[in-house]
Amino acid sequence: MTRITLVVSDVDGTLVTKDKTLTEGAKRAVQRLHEAGIGFTITSSRPPVGMRFLVEPLGITLPIGPFNGSSIVDTKLTPIEQHLIPAEAVGKALDVLKQFGVDIWLFTNEEWIIQRDDGKYVPHEQHTIQHAPVYAKDFAPYATRACKIVGASADPELLARCEAAMQKALGHEALAVRSQTYYLDITPPGQDKGTFVAAMAKRLGISTDAIATVGDMQNDLAMFKVSGLSFAMGNATDDVKKQASHVTSSNEEEGFAGAIEFILNSNAPQARPSS
Repeated sequence: MTRITLVVSDVDGTLVTKDKTLTEGAKRAVQRLHEAGIGFTITSSRPPVGMRFLVEPLGITLPIGPFNGSSIVDTKLTPIEQHLIPAEAVGKALDVLKQFGVDIWLFTNEEWIIQRDDGKYVPHEQHTIQHAPVYAKDFAPYATRACKIVGASADPELLARCEAAMQKALGHEALAVRSQTYYLDITPPGQDKGTFVAAMAKRLGISTDAIATVGDMQNDLAMFKVSGLSFAMGNATDDVKKQASHVTSSNEEEGFAGAIEFILNSNAPQARPSS
C-alpha cells in the first residue's frame, strides 16, 4: 500500500459527535498525524464559517473544503477557489424544493439566508455552524451568489424522493446529494469532495493514492473513489460502508481516532525477519 501523506476528513457524523463535540481523542489523533509528518485537512457540506471552530484546535494549516468541496478556502476563510451554482439552476432547484414543501435555505460564501424558522432544523443548524441566519422574503437577490442550497425535512423518505426529482430536473447543471438524512444539498456542477481531494493532491504534489479519506454519508463517496484509502464510519449506512476500503467504529465511539490509528500502523515500517 502507498504510504499515506495526507488525511482528508468529513466533519459531521465523522470528526465530531452527534452533539457536535470535538473529542479529546480526535484532537490527539490529529496531533499524532502532525507528529508523523502527515498532513490533515477537512471537507464538509458546511459553509466556511461553520468549519472555523476546528482550525485552531486541530492545528490545520492546509486549505479546507466547504460546501461539499465545491469551494476551497484558507484557514482565515478567504476563498482560494470558489464555484457558484448557475443562476438558472438556482431557479430550478428552488422550484423543486417548493413542490416538495421542504424548508429552503441558501448559502453564499458569507451568509445563510432563510425565509422561515421551521422550529427544528434552523436552530440545529445555527448550533452546528455557530452562525445566525439572515431572513429574506425572496431568494432572488442572492441567486447569482449561491454556493449551496439546502432542502431540510424531518421526513427522510420525502427527501429521498425530492433528491431523485432534483437530480432529474438539474441533470448536469448542479449536483444534488444528501449530506444528512434530513438535508439535501445542491452545489455547483462538476465539484465535490472528490475534486477537492484531487485539488489537494495537485497542490501538495502528491498522488491521490497517498491520501486517506474518512466519512459517513453519500456526499463522501466522491472522495472515497479517488483516494488511495477510505474509511466509512460505523454510523454510516451499509451502501456507504460497501464503497469504503475499511469500516471503523461510530463517531460516538472514537471511530475517527480508530481510522487514524490504522493509518499510522499501516505507514509504520515493517520489521524484516532476521536472516
